[in-house]
Amino acid sequence: MNAARLRQFTARYPRLRIAVVGDYCLDRYLEIDPALAETSIETGLPVHNVVRVRSQPGGAGTILNNLAALGIGTILPIGFSGDDGEGFELRRALAALPGVDTRSFQTTCERRTFTYCKPLLIEPGSEPRELNRLDTKNRTPTPGEVEAALVQAIDAVADSVDALILLDQVDRPETGVVTAAVRTAVGALQRRRPELLILADSRRGLGDFPPTAFKMNVAELARLQGTDRAIEEASIDAVAGAAAGLARRTGRAVFVTLAERGIVGAPPDAAAEAVPAYPTRGPIDVVGAGDAVTSNLTAALAAGAAPGEALRTAMAAASIVVHQLGTTGTADVAQIETLLRTAASPR
Repeated sequence: MNAARLRQFTARYPRLRIAVVGDYCLDRYLEIDPALAETSIETGLPVHNVVRVRSQPGGAGTILNNLAALGIGTILPIGFSGDDGEGFELRRALAALPGVDTRSFQTTCERRTFTYCKPLLIEPGSEPRELNRLDTKNRTPTPGEVEAALVQAIDAVADSVDALILLDQVDRPETGVVTAAVRTAVGALQRRRPELLILADSRRGLGDFPPTAFKMNVAELARLQGTDRAIEEASIDAVAGAAAGLARRTGRAVFVTLAERGIVGAPPDAAAEAVPAYPTRGPIDVVGAGDAVTSNLTAALAAGAAPGEALRTAMAAASIVVHQLGTTGTADVAQIETLLRTAASPR
C-alpha cells in the first residue's frame, strides 16, 4: 500500500460515524519530581511531590482518542462515568475531542468512575518511569437502569452508524458496560444489519460474545480455541490457520495481534493474511498499541480499505504509538503517511 492509496480512503474519514460502546476510564498521570523528595514528619514515609497532573480518556476512551486523531467525522461514546470528580474530568476530556458527540454517555451516581492513576517519575535525561498504579474499579453488578440506558443508546444509533466498536475492559464480568444484555443488543444489531462492521475486543476473552468481527491477541485466541498456550509460540502460519477456522465458523473477520511479530487478519471468505510489525526505533511503551490497532482497523475498513490495507495501516499506527513514552498515545493520518513513506514496508 502506498501513500496515495492511504490518502484515498482516509479522505472518507470525515464522513464516517463510528460508535464506541465500552468501558471508559480516566487515565490520570501524576508527574513526580524526585529532586523534591521529602520524608513525612507524621509517618516517616517517603513523600513524592507531584509537579503536574494530566488526565485523558482511557479504556474505550483510548479508542476515541485515536479515532479523533484520525479525523473521524462523528464519534459516539456509549458508556458511563460516576457522578464524581474523576467523572467530571473524564466527561470534560471526552467533550474536548474533535468530532465527539457525548449525548449517549451516561453520568450515574450508582457507579464510581473507572480510573487508572499512574504516578510517573520524571527525571532529566531519563525516560518517564511508572510507579505502582492506583486503580478505582466497580466490583458490583452494573445496575439494571444503567444497563437499560446503554441498550437504549445502542438502539438509538443503530441505523445511523458506519461501524461500531465494542470494548470490554473490566476484569469482573457484569460490572462494566459490556454486560450480557449489552452483548445481546449488539448481537441483535448485527443480525439486523449484517453488513455493518462491528469489531469486538475483550480482555476477558470473546467466548460469550455474539458473532461479530473479533480482534484479540494470540493468547486470547488460544483460550477461545480451548487449547493450551502453545499457540503463542506457534508459527504465524499456525495462527493464521486457527484465525481462519474461527472466521469461517462465525462468518465474521478475525484479527489476531502477535506483538512484535505483527498481525494476522482472516476474512470469513478469503485467505488469512499476515502483516509484520515495523522495527522498533528506540525505547518503546506498548500501552495503547492494541487500541490503536482496533481504531485503525475499524476506520480503514469502514472507509472502504481492503483488509490488507487496513492491516498495514493498523501496524503503522501501532508503531507510532509504542514510541510515545509516558502516555497512551495516538497516531494521525499524517504520521501514518510519513511512516509509510520512510519505511517502504514493515519488516
